[in-house]
Amino acid sequence: MGNSNSHTSVHADWKEVAPGVWKLRTGAPSEVTPASIVSPAANVEALTQMGVGSLPFRLDEIGVRADKVRTVVTLPLQREERLYGMGLQFMRMNHRGRTRFLRVNSDPKQDTGETHAPVPWYVSDLGYGVFVNTSRIATFYCGSSVRTDSNLHHEAKDRNRDSSWKATPLSDTVEVVVPEPGVELYVFAGPTMLEAVRRYNLFHGGGFLPPKWGLGFWHRVPKSYTADEVLAEALEFRSRGVPCDVIGLEPGWHSRSYPVTYEWDRDKFPDPERFVRGMEEHGFRVNLWEHPYVSPDAEIYGPLKPLSGSHTVWHGLVPDYTLPEARQIYTGQHQTEHVDIGVSGYKLDECDGSELTRNSWIFPQHAEFPSGCDGEQMRQVYGLSLQKMTADLFRSADRRTYGLARASNACASTLPYVLYSDLYDHRSFVRAMCNASFSGLLWTPEVRKADNAEDWVRRMQVVCLSPLAMLNAWADGTKPWSFAEVEPIVTKYIRLRMRLIPYLYSAFARYYEEGIPPVRAMPLEEAMAGGQEKDGSRLDSTEFAYGSAAESELDDQYMFGDSMLVAPLFAGQRSRRIYLPEGVWYDFDTGERHEGGCYIEVSPGLEIIPVYVRDGSILPLMPELSHAPGPGEQVPIELHHYGTASGACRLYDDDGVSFAYEQGEYRWREVALRVDQEGRSEASVSPVEEGWSSAYSDFTWVFHHLE
Repeated sequence: MGNSNSHTSVHADWKEVAPGVWKLRTGAPSEVTPASIVSPAANVEALTQMGVGSLPFRLDEIGVRADKVRTVVTLPLQREERLYGMGLQFMRMNHRGRTRFLRVNSDPKQDTGETHAPVPWYVSDLGYGVFVNTSRIATFYCGSSVRTDSNLHHEAKDRNRDSSWKATPLSDTVEVVVPEPGVELYVFAGPTMLEAVRRYNLFHGGGFLPPKWGLGFWHRVPKSYTADEVLAEALEFRSRGVPCDVIGLEPGWHSRSYPVTYEWDRDKFPDPERFVRGMEEHGFRVNLWEHPYVSPDAEIYGPLKPLSGSHTVWHGLVPDYTLPEARQIYTGQHQTEHVDIGVSGYKLDECDGSELTRNSWIFPQHAEFPSGCDGEQMRQVYGLSLQKMTADLFRSADRRTYGLARASNACASTLPYVLYSDLYDHRSFVRAMCNASFSGLLWTPEVRKADNAEDWVRRMQVVCLSPLAMLNAWADGTKPWSFAEVEPIVTKYIRLRMRLIPYLYSAFARYYEEGIPPVRAMPLEEAMAGGQEKDGSRLDSTEFAYGSAAESELDDQYMFGDSMLVAPLFAGQRSRRIYLPEGVWYDFDTGERHEGGCYIEVSPGLEIIPVYVRDGSILPLMPELSHAPGPGEQVPIELHHYGTASGACRLYDDDGVSFAYEQGEYRWREVALRVDQEGRSEASVSPVEEGWSSAYSDFTWVFHHLE
């Protein structure tokens, strides 16, 4: 190849590895990758049902050049093309015209691409996706660089005379730089963005199906609570009639933390099993906070020391969990101390790292690990490793889990974890929830505190309509009733969250079977393709080709399941514009009818978060229980039909907690309302065979069609 600065073109030998999925592997890329950590099994049946799909370019238009230290991939880019994805991103959705440095970082406060969960993957609005399977820090030049062999030299402009001059000129390529002498590259067909995203998810196993209790409301108690204090706070939820399924314990449950032991503090929790079983008797699951850095006081410190890296964090070991011996020590301890006594899952904190000037903590990139990985690779995949280990631990017990993680990467859709952050900007949190949906990730806009009652309500409304509804009181001691003047509003939305569990659970079942994100950004909606304003102006016009106007990206509204559109308001807002896709929509609260394909202006009071439902949609809602029903518990269902059109929905029916559904122990209940030309309707719910233990009992219809 010559010297390290001389690139050589690589012959591209593409192989179709699944319907609509093509792979190129060339050179000598590292064997440690996100895919090697997660080991996903492609859902070939679902991919086959999708067919081969299509691409807007030929695979031989993709160029690959390599030298001894880096590989550069060049892909075609059309003039008005938009690029989404790159993992969990807080600053914008459309990355066109930007450079993305995809390093794991717990403090992503600038628009560089660094984030808790950078995913070397993008999806285009032309209907295809590109994924680089690497544990290295990849850099994506998303139309932010122009090569001399480009055909755009005539686009040069005079800044002194031409007001259309831009600091980032138009480019006709995406360039991806991977700092190693080889690459494993995948291209996923559309022809729509949603189909490309689905293929990406399905190729990596599909989405996960959480336990029903995981979709209830979560509350994390202050960090130093004792067993008695935890129980007392949990029971206050019951006495106030506020639903709650999960109580999270923060660092103080450990005998030592920062670094941690993973062992119970026997002064605060003298009998951990009795505590956990007692919480379960009251309908509460227990989730444990932890981080990866092992205290010298931990019993597993000695066995893990020779299996750990060359550097410590907070003087704790950094185990090399790419090694099966290290995983066995960790999971063996967690099995005995946690899983066997009934703990339901984990919050995996601080598996990302910070390099802020005044608050730096993480092992360095030059750290060495027994497996041969260096610090760069280990940091990029550490969050994935912890998720995979703990997910497998619960799978071995035939118990589904649902948890929180502060770092992730690619191939994560099958892992039962939702991302969170120590950042706290509400608008960025909503944008992150939208962006996560492009990359097989989920995000919770957790609530911790608020500046005032208005901010409190607006945050609580959004979190109750997110993948994981959680109040995190670890530092501030807040509770749903902390602002007494708005307690009824907050309680209303926590109860709504409980009622929506059948709807949301069925959306997650489609995520598992079809790869469709249960919460997703507006650009993934079929009705958004080529969307027009009423005056004929395109929403994706070249005026915003580089993401210069956040409003044009519709990054402050999202789909919640297939039928509900959520458009949050933020503290200080009295009104907002909402874009309704093509079709007819109904206000969830009032039933008011709206024509789609345009913006509407709304001015709801504080007691309302705007939610709209598609014409003909059927929402299955359950009663406002104190916690999610368990196996064998039947609940009645109200089937809420919106509008005057015929409609249908599918209701997922299984035990809600085990992996029996993977062996066929589930049913789809087909719900339909057929309306003829005279307005007569016929409703139906598919029965189940005798002997099937359904989670649902009586079905009652409720109609919303205010004209």
